[in-house]
This record gives sequence, C-alpha cells and structure tokens, in this order.
Amino acid sequence: MEDWEKAGKIAAEALEFGKKLVKVDAKLFEVAEKIEEKIINLGAKPAFPVNLSINHIAAHYTPFPNDETTFKEGELVKIDLGVHIYGAIGDIACTVDLGDHKEFVEASEKALNEALKMFTPGTKIGEIGGAIQKKIQEYTLVPIINLSGHQVEKYNLHAGLTIPNYDDNDPTPLEEDQVFAVEPFATNGEGRIIEGKPSGIYRLEQIKPVRDMKIRKMIQFIAEEYHELPFAKRWILKKFPTANFALTLLENQGILHQYPQLPEKSKALVSQAEHTVIVKEKPKITTKV
Repeated sequence: MEDWEKAGKIAAEALEFGKKLVKVDAKLFEVAEKIEEKIINLGAKPAFPVNLSINHIAAHYTPFPNDETTFKEGELVKIDLGVHIYGAIGDIACTVDLGDHKEFVEASEKALNEALKMFTPGTKIGEIGGAIQKKIQEYTLVPIINLSGHQVEKYNLHAGLTIPNYDDNDPTPLEEDQVFAVEPFATNGEGRIIEGKPSGIYRLEQIKPVRDMKIRKMIQFIAEEYHELPFAKRWILKKFPTANFALTLLENQGILHQYPQLPEKSKALVSQAEHTVIVKEKPKITTKV
C-alpha cells in the first residue's frame, strides 16, 4: 500500500497548492498547468487532467489549449485532481468559494466526513449513501444522485463498485483493503447532471489498426504514457502539435472516448468534496494532509 499512500500524500499537497491559486481574474489554464506541474515536481504523475468546474458544472471541465477563461467574483469552483504512482491513485477534490456560498462548501465536506468513518469491512454501500444524503439535506440542499464515488484499482479510476450520494439500498458489503474515491456533490437544483459540451478529456478505449504512421505513434504514446487513465487534449498537443484532426478521427473510430462536461440539469450551483480511502477497521484516508 506504500504507493497508494504516497500518491495520496502528493495529491493532498497539490490540492493545498492549487487552492491558493484560485483567485478572481486568475486564468484557469495557468492554474491547471501549475497544479499538474506541481504533481510532477513532487515525484508523481497526474492520474487525470485537473478539473476546474465552475458553478453549475459539476465535473469534467479542464482548460482547453489557449483557454482564456478566468475566475470571477461570486463563483463556486470545484478543484478535482488525481495523482498516481505506478498506477496507484490518489483522487481528491474540494470547493473554493469566491462568493457567499458557505452552506454548499460545508454540506459536501461534512457529508464526506460522515461517509469516511463508515469505510470498514462489512459496511453496506447503500448505508454510506444514506449518510451522505442525510448530511447534505441538513443544509436544505440535495445530493446529485447520478454522480457517485468509485472503487479505484491500479491504472483504473472507475474499477467496478460505486458509492452513491443517496441511499440506493445497495446491500453490497465493503471488503478490507478495497480502495475508494468518495465524492459527495451538493446542489440547490434538481440533483441530477446531464451530458454537456465536449471536455477535451479523453481515455484510450481500445486499440485498433490505423494506416497513418503518425497517428499510430500517437496511439502508442497514449497507451504507454497514460494506460487507460484520462488525459487532456492540451497534453497531447504539446507532444503532437497537429493532433486536433487525429483526436477527432480516433474518437469517431471508437479508439478514444471523450468525456462530456457534466452540468447540473437545472443549472443550479454544485459543490464537491472528495478523499481516497482504504477500507480498514480504522479507515485509512490516503489524501488527508
């Protein structure tokens, strides 16, 4: 478990670093790049592109190449980042309030804290979701029911079991040494996300034969560098500056999957908090400072 704990520690440090960068008028592109550079300088690799999702966007916004978007007064900003050491992942997130949305930040954080206590062998998954839901509702908010926490395995960010943000009556018991990323989302809207615009975040879906030698080299690079972990368009363009067409082609052929941005259905505000935890008699939270 050493790599898991090291990845979690670096993720926590990177998040603390990133929180200080999220300020009014700061460029999202520069913040994301600095956080990812910090992860590398600390001796790890990003497990996925840094997500900087604002207001009603719950997840999957990472800056595009040459993105000039800046943070604005009053916004609710989710920082979601991942770190891996030889595939062992630390996944962590928090909400930075650039306005007056204290209840949103507290709701997701308190729900997360309630849930983390329950990651002991034998706990039923549905019971964890119920605890998250109850805590969020205490703030007169609702959980997003079609976003969930997820089991994590080496080089696999979504490895099977999910941790709901409401009581779905799932009787599945937790088992010792399973690893989960737990991430309550709170909103004052409908409590559902929908698929939005393309995100510029991709994952290698499957390798198929292609004729173009340059594209074959790009696929090989993606497979060796990222395995099946998500990566950003802006990362690829640094290595392959003319890759825009190739990315579209590979997505159309089913070789790459592009994640959509995930807005809340009613365009209501969303907050998020997240930690990675190992199931133990005393749960081991790898991403706590």
